[in-house]
Amino acid sequence: MSGCNLHLLPAPGTRAIFLVFSTLFMLSAAPAPALGADDQVPSDEELLSHRATIGDILIRTENIFDIADPREDNRLFRLANRLHMRTRRSTVANQLLFKTGDPYNRRILDESARILRSNRYFYDARIRPVAYRDGRVDIEVLTRDVWTLRPGFSFERKGGRNSTSIDFEETNFLGRGSRISFERSSTPERDTNSMEFGDEHLFGTWWKTALLLSESDDGRKRSIQIERPFYSLDSHWTAGGSFVDDERVESLAARGAIAGPFLMRVKFLRFFGGWSGGLRHGWVRRWTVGATKDETRFSAAPDRIGAGGVPGDRLLTYPWIGFEFLEDRFEEARNRDQIERTEDFFLGTRLGATVGYASPSFGSDRDALVFSASLGKGIESDRRWVFTFNAAADGRVESGALRNTVAGGASRLYLRLGEKWLFFALVSGDKAIRPDDDRQLLLGGDNGLRGYPALYQPGDRRFLLTLEQRFYTPWFPFRLFRLGGAFFFDMGRAWGGDFRGVPDTGLLRDIGAGLRIGNARSGLGNVIHIDIAFPLDGDPSIARAQLLVVTKQSF
Repeated sequence: MSGCNLHLLPAPGTRAIFLVFSTLFMLSAAPAPALGADDQVPSDEELLSHRATIGDILIRTENIFDIADPREDNRLFRLANRLHMRTRRSTVANQLLFKTGDPYNRRILDESARILRSNRYFYDARIRPVAYRDGRVDIEVLTRDVWTLRPGFSFERKGGRNSTSIDFEETNFLGRGSRISFERSSTPERDTNSMEFGDEHLFGTWWKTALLLSESDDGRKRSIQIERPFYSLDSHWTAGGSFVDDERVESLAARGAIAGPFLMRVKFLRFFGGWSGGLRHGWVRRWTVGATKDETRFSAAPDRIGAGGVPGDRLLTYPWIGFEFLEDRFEEARNRDQIERTEDFFLGTRLGATVGYASPSFGSDRDALVFSASLGKGIESDRRWVFTFNAAADGRVESGALRNTVAGGASRLYLRLGEKWLFFALVSGDKAIRPDDDRQLLLGGDNGLRGYPALYQPGDRRFLLTLEQRFYTPWFPFRLFRLGGAFFFDMGRAWGGDFRGVPDTGLLRDIGAGLRIGNARSGLGNVIHIDIAFPLDGDPSIARAQLLVVTKQSF
């Protein structure tokens, strides 16, 4: 009978009222929106005001190529996806700073995304709320893998010197984030065979480890590190240690009666622990204590004829204490130091320092105050320009005077001139005060002065200015590479110090242009640089053009 009553509603107005109430009833009984419906998720402010908690955490680890995209659906890319072992969901989950049941906090989601993006085996990582019901917000974690296996041959040329290597490297072993590598390399200094293992999340924890074993034609190196770092802004403790045993032949520009080559043996041991109150009112304060043994001994290189004596030995054993103040200010950007890739820029203030006391009572060969300090600051204005400044100093105080102290700073300016155009400027300078005989400030084609040979100018002072007009193209050849380029001008000088037989070539300048190739599908080197630079100064023996081919982590 109720059905008959529905058909016998007497008036159109009554029918309209009935339809409205029926629709409201049906909507109230409808299921919750499906995951991914962003327009159904309240804002961050609303989620916080409602004291929302985290519900389901949906981890999606995407393969290298998106086969659902017709432009990437081909035999080669499908084969690469099949051969590549995708990152395990547990590897991602172990790096998240939140879990089901935690209060919702956008800052923690953003920091977790930064941690994921810091891994070389991810092209990008995104974390976002995707559904909300009954006070619980579901979170989606989306990552995109890159190709992490590199068997092959590599070549670099910078400063007029070539380096080659034959290697096998996997930076995401079995999808667990571990790195293993075997390499045979040849550089102007030495030929080396090496093996490395590293894991930033050992056995699914926040402990990280690194192991290196290498043999070269002039020595060997063994190192091991195990550490639980301050892995997040709100982590409360750290601990760890490291050991290095390194033996090699070094050569230096002649200074006083000292010249290479000579044999250098380094043994370094450090243990530490630290604590922090976590993030408070936008700042993090951290304290660390530890002990270090730093032993460096020198002798004449076997079967090599040197031009003079060798540096004096050093043995420093000391306890130390350090602190760090860090401001929570980060920004996501694109097309600054990368090409069409998410970049995490620090725009806050960072201040840190350590100080220790070495004494014969602890096994040192001298009394010395050992120190280091650093300062960093980032400033942004209306997203058009960004300015960063970093300064650091380290050294010793012996008998009331500075010894082996190097202080310097670098300022960087990023000025956005258009969607694909950016002006970049770098100004840096360093000053060495009574440096140890094996410590030098050098300037040349391998560290910024691209038109000149490597290690071209030595000194106890150094200055460098770089101006670049960068451009970022939309080209995506073969869906593998991102392309960009730069026109550049470099100017700098290293001078001062008691260097014998090294002429003072004065202020040096160069101009040039370069191609930038961003490897969008590999985590084994973000940007390939191919530069040609033309020196404007220097002695006549310098080639009129310098070709540089090198892989860097930035533009």
